[in-house]
Amino acid sequence: MSQIPQQAALSKCPSCAEPLESGDLFCGACGYDLSVVPAPPQDHPTLTMTGSPGDGVDWPAPEPGGSGGTPSSAHLPTDLAGTDSGGKTLPAQQTATPGVRFDRPAEPDDDYPLQAPDPRATAPTGPEEDPADPPKVCVACRAGRVDSDGYCENCGHAQPRERDHMERESGPVAAVSDRGLRHHRNEDAFTVGHTALPDGSPAVVAIVCDGVSSATRPDEASAAASQTAGDILLAALPRGTHPQTAMHEAIVAASQAVNALAEEPASAREHAPHQNAPACTIVGAVVTSGLLVVGWVGDSRAYWVPVDRGAPPARLTEDDSWAAQMVAAGLMSEAEAYADERAHAITGWLGADAYELEPHTASFKPDRPGVVVVCTDGLWNYAETAEEMCEAVPADAADRPLHSARVLVGHALDGGGHDNVTVAVLPFPAPPQGAGSA
Repeated sequence: MSQIPQQAALSKCPSCAEPLESGDLFCGACGYDLSVVPAPPQDHPTLTMTGSPGDGVDWPAPEPGGSGGTPSSAHLPTDLAGTDSGGKTLPAQQTATPGVRFDRPAEPDDDYPLQAPDPRATAPTGPEEDPADPPKVCVACRAGRVDSDGYCENCGHAQPRERDHMERESGPVAAVSDRGLRHHRNEDAFTVGHTALPDGSPAVVAIVCDGVSSATRPDEASAAASQTAGDILLAALPRGTHPQTAMHEAIVAASQAVNALAEEPASAREHAPHQNAPACTIVGAVVTSGLLVVGWVGDSRAYWVPVDRGAPPARLTEDDSWAAQMVAAGLMSEAEAYADERAHAITGWLGADAYELEPHTASFKPDRPGVVVVCTDGLWNYAETAEEMCEAVPADAADRPLHSARVLVGHALDGGGHDNVTVAVLPFPAPPQGAGSA
């Protein structure tokens, strides 16, 4: 799972969350050196690549060789950086907001294994049952039928929920999400889709969200954010809105959708008065025939993996996290920071109690075919560097994105599956409409 900032003035220790007095140089509870926390960045809202912020841009399909209306600030993934919010370059380290939230709960001692259904097991079909929709078979006893409430009529075992494992394919883009081996529910969510631009050329979209587990209803937050962002993108792109502008608008709308979840009756808070508002991270990608755009808030990531494995892969996003903050300040190496137990404390997220919304967007113009891997930390914990992710991605990922997403989820589960894991795979360039995966 992912982890959130406090107020601009440090009111709590970023290490143990104990209250601080004005002027404190060290935390009185844990001794944390407060001088190591960098100052917050200025707010740089994402700008459109041409035209004014928020304007729909009539951008033609890129011509071979880079002409034909592709914004001049687009880059090759091998050139890193791309164009970030406010014209910043990537992957320049993002100095995060002071204060973090540590939301990773203690890992349970036991996994939550569920036996797979025995394909040989069958249940009798009554005269009033639809043969085309046979009753579900219990995953525990492999014999009893599952009632409408999700329990076995024979042994009473609760069945896996629909979100425990999800797979979806939309044209040439596919995504898979799994509960993992340690968590009791899946708090990740995703949306994938494909559409056509005004000139008829294809565009594919993927949004992946990771619920903040210390917040209330993190599963609802991730679902609301991913669905809203996906809807905005799939509506804006056919109108001619530039993908980077559309991505910014999608993240803002997703944030508003998550904020709305906090607008609940006061009576609903009585049962959990100390819970935080629903929150999640977000990362998304739009792929067209010649342009790749990514957007994110939090520590979910996007990677570029070329078909030609002799060419370098790249990580296209920079985390809003404690670990990235420490590396940016020069206080730790990347290996040291991500090995720290505080590494997954996020400093940017969607939610009503977020310090400030600062969507990051970046555009790239790949010069060769490849795939974009969009994922939560449930995957990249087991393939953190671009090189490690490249090794985990199947060689035929561009032709079989659904299969590749399954392989990557399996890679995380084989590595331990300590978190929910969600991954989407988008081929570049976007294939013609009707292309799919096996």
